[in-house]
Amino acid sequence: MMNYEALADRVLQGETLTDAEAMAILESPDEDLLPLLHAAYKVRKHYYGNKVKLNMIINTKSGLCPENCGYCAQSIVSQAPIEKYAMMKQEEIVAGAERAASVNAGTYCIVASGRGPVNRELEIVIDSVKEIKSKHADMTVCACLGILKPEQAKRLKEAGVDRYNHNINTSASHHSNITTSHTYDDRVNTVESAKEAGISPCSGVIVGMRETKEDIIDMARSLHALDADSIPVNFLHAVDGTPLEGTNELTPRYCLKVLSLFRFINPTKEIRISGGREVNLRSLQPLGLYPANSIFIGDYLTTAGQESDRDRQMLEDLGFEVDLEPLKKTPVTI
Repeated sequence: MMNYEALADRVLQGETLTDAEAMAILESPDEDLLPLLHAAYKVRKHYYGNKVKLNMIINTKSGLCPENCGYCAQSIVSQAPIEKYAMMKQEEIVAGAERAASVNAGTYCIVASGRGPVNRELEIVIDSVKEIKSKHADMTVCACLGILKPEQAKRLKEAGVDRYNHNINTSASHHSNITTSHTYDDRVNTVESAKEAGISPCSGVIVGMRETKEDIIDMARSLHALDADSIPVNFLHAVDGTPLEGTNELTPRYCLKVLSLFRFINPTKEIRISGGREVNLRSLQPLGLYPANSIFIGDYLTTAGQESDRDRQMLEDLGFEVDLEPLKKTPVTI
């Protein structure tokens, strides 16, 4: 058995996993799972203690997207029977922030489908963020509006947007198997535009889209190179009517190994268990918070999440507490 605790100690000393070590984590036997999680938790606790960040999402514009992403129920190639609507009004977006505040969600994520925001949509988001920040100055506001131009990023920063999410989703080599309507570099450039504007970068992945283990290692390393402050790890919830319909590659145990790998490769970063945790981690969801330190509460974009009461009970049972601290770029070492 690999000495996972020694590996954790090396990571805490600033060392980087080799490709062989990273692969060994993903291919570790199931009987190694508890020692692996213990080691990942050692790293997680060093930077975040027993605190868990709560995030809430609002889907401000649903469907109507010209992109052909194979995982997405909102894409132009999807036949999924989802609700479709144009950009919400400002008062609806602000009301969503009030709901987030009422359940102690420290991060409120404003998401809109589409390739990128048009001027009218951007103005609605900007005005909404200004109003939200006037009422909840400590709330972290994250925008996820698609491919972003540098001048748009600057305007969002001026309005008070703290964080911008644009996932790389998969590895550069696997990207064209998932979508061809934009490039991997388009996604990376958007993250860089957010960083240049002074916005905290959020970028993550979707695991279970017929990628290889090498792809997963490459994703984790790419996000390290991007210096993404927050890394959402989604596990594919294959929606009927999408090109990836019927894909079911994941087990709860493998998902936990993936989360541990991301913690080892990105030790100081917020690792967020995101979409698909309920259907893929299933009864092992609580164990995911040993490597990860953040979750979404409530529903996702087009799929339902776990009830907030169950999430709160899970945190209480684990002995974890909700992290209400305002956004910090680099966590304080504990």
